[in-house]
Amino acid sequence: MKKFLQFIRFSHTIFALPFALGAMFVAADGWPSARLFALVVLAMIFARTAAMTFNRLADWDIDQRNPRTDGRHRLVCKSQALAGCIASSVLFLATTWFINPLCFALAPVALLIVFFYSFTKRFTDYAQVFLGLALAVAPVGAWLAVTGQFAWPPLVLAAAVLCWVAGFDIIYATQDYEVDRREGLHSLVVRLGIPRALTAATASHTAALLGLLGFGIFAQLGTIYFASLVLVLAALIYEHLLARRGDLAAINKAFFQANAAVSAIFVLSILADRLTSR
Repeated sequence: MKKFLQFIRFSHTIFALPFALGAMFVAADGWPSARLFALVVLAMIFARTAAMTFNRLADWDIDQRNPRTDGRHRLVCKSQALAGCIASSVLFLATTWFINPLCFALAPVALLIVFFYSFTKRFTDYAQVFLGLALAVAPVGAWLAVTGQFAWPPLVLAAAVLCWVAGFDIIYATQDYEVDRREGLHSLVVRLGIPRALTAATASHTAALLGLLGFGIFAQLGTIYFASLVLVLAALIYEHLLARRGDLAAINKAFFQANAAVSAIFVLSILADRLTSR
C-alpha cells in the first residue's frame, strides 16, 4: 500500500481537496453533516486515485524513458496499477450514489474528463489547461453534493482552480522540456520555450487570483477571506521566484510548498469566514 500511495503521489491530494472542501463549506454555510463531509472526501480520494493510476498506465512507456519518472514503475507492476484504477473508479461511482442522484449521474462525466487529460500531451499544446479542467471539477462536484444544483460561485471557483493548476503545471513541466521535445510530446513549455512559458504561468496565476476574488464576491464572503488573498498572492510570488531559479530542487519546492500553502490558506480562510459570520 505504501508503494502504491507513492506511485500515485497521494500527498498531492492536498492540492485539489481543499478547493472542494471550501466550496462545500460555502454551499453548506458552514460545516456540513459528518456523513456528507465523509462522502465528499472519499469521492475526492477515489477520483484522484483513479485519475492518477490511469495517467500512470497511459504514460507507462514514456515515463520509463524519462530519468525523472523512471523509478515510478519499480513501485508497482502494471496489473496492480490497472486493478487500482478499476477499483478506485468503481468506489468513486459508488460513493457518488450515496451523495445524491445528480452527483451519481455526472460521476461518469467527471471520470471521462480526468481520464482524457492523460492523452492531451499527445496532440495539443494546452495539456496544462486540460489538467486544470480535471481539477476544476472538484469544487463544482462538492457544491452539487450539498445543494444538488448549479450556481455561479462554484463555476467561478472552478475557473480560478483551472488557471491556478495550469500555472503551476507549466512550472512543473519545465523539468521535462528536453524529454518532451525528444518524445514529440506537446505542452505550453515545448511550444513557448521555458522563459515565455514562465511568463504564461505568471499570467495564469494572475487570472487565478482574480478568479478567487470573484468567487469571494459571488459567494458573498467576508473580510477574513478577502484578507487571506494577500497571503495567496505572497505564496504565488514565492513560487515564481523559486521557479525562475530553474534548478530541479527549487522547482519541486515551488510546486509542493507554495501550492500546498495556497490550498491551505484558501480552505482555512473560508472555514473561518463561515464560522465567524454566524
